[in-house]
Amino acid sequence: MCNSNVKSGGVAQIDGRPVLQPAGNRVAAPERARPLKKSLHKSLSMPSSYYNTAVATTCAAAPENTRASDFARAAAAAAASLLPPPTPASVNAKATRAAGAKAAAAAVGGLDRNRKTKKAGAAVLPVVTFAGMEAFEPAGSIAAAQREHAALAQAQRKLRIAHYGRTASFSRVEGKVSATATGTADPGPGHDEKRCSFITPYSDPLYVAYHDEEWGVAVHDDELLFEMLTLSGVQVGADWTSILKRRHIYREAFSGFDVDAVTKYTEKQMASLSAEYGLDLGTIRGAVNNACRITEVRRDFGSFGRYVWAFVNNKPLSPSYKYSRKIPVKTSKSESISKDMVRRGFRFVGPTVIHSFMQAVGLTNDHLVSCPRHRVCSSS
Repeated sequence: MCNSNVKSGGVAQIDGRPVLQPAGNRVAAPERARPLKKSLHKSLSMPSSYYNTAVATTCAAAPENTRASDFARAAAAAAASLLPPPTPASVNAKATRAAGAKAAAAAVGGLDRNRKTKKAGAAVLPVVTFAGMEAFEPAGSIAAAQREHAALAQAQRKLRIAHYGRTASFSRVEGKVSATATGTADPGPGHDEKRCSFITPYSDPLYVAYHDEEWGVAVHDDELLFEMLTLSGVQVGADWTSILKRRHIYREAFSGFDVDAVTKYTEKQMASLSAEYGLDLGTIRGAVNNACRITEVRRDFGSFGRYVWAFVNNKPLSPSYKYSRKIPVKTSKSESISKDMVRRGFRFVGPTVIHSFMQAVGLTNDHLVSCPRHRVCSSS
């Protein structure tokens, strides 16, 4: 019994009789092979109509006894005659492609020769150039720029490797030769003695001058000792540069650090000085109190200088520090001096303040050994 839902696919011949068959029984015909893509030369050439016209013209004009090869050459010449005349750009492109092909062939030939040499036992590495590849790309392409950048980086790297460690030795040799030729030993800037490391090129000139002229120099004058004791107490929590910039203000407020004049300051005068010069009232009171204590020390020791220098046997201490980080903020000597001064009634004379005071007045020579001021302060 036939099923009405079966779709008819066509009529087939079986034993000479037409038979209706469903579509599912048909055998699919094999797909035709896709034609290959045309070559680049073919796609860039002229249309086939030009070639057909050229061949037809050549066949009509060729004699009957012409050979097949001559006929092919004549047809190619006729087809070329139909092409437009070459432009300078096309000629340059063709020449560039030819040069690139020759360079690539030379590179491959060199590589083969290097391989043969390596097999023979010679330690020669193959060198492959990309001149042939560069010829196939325009001058402004990204690939050409990348190769140029890579070549430049490689050249700079080779230059650094070639001169690694030679510049310094050459300069040293040159310095020795020049010194020998002139007969004078010029140590040069690299051999100059440097200041203490806390003096930098960015340090204030006022602070540099204080380091080169005053810091570490032995002081025996009572007025100057009183000044440095006062400034060391004020310097706590601040820096020496800011204190030195206001040094003239302190000198005016304390009458040039005259001990006898400062001891006569009244409470009213201290208040007016605080308002006029912008100084802390506690600092002024402490300085006046210390001036009174100095007068008491003078009665016992003759002078304030003899009192403080007796703690170091009248000879500056010389720890000979090599690094600034080794310089302490206080020492056992500063602690002993601080205790005695506190016992006598001095104010603002802690161990740290006294150690700064000792450095300023030359009781200890804390210049680094590499600093030229170290020898000067030790000899003085």
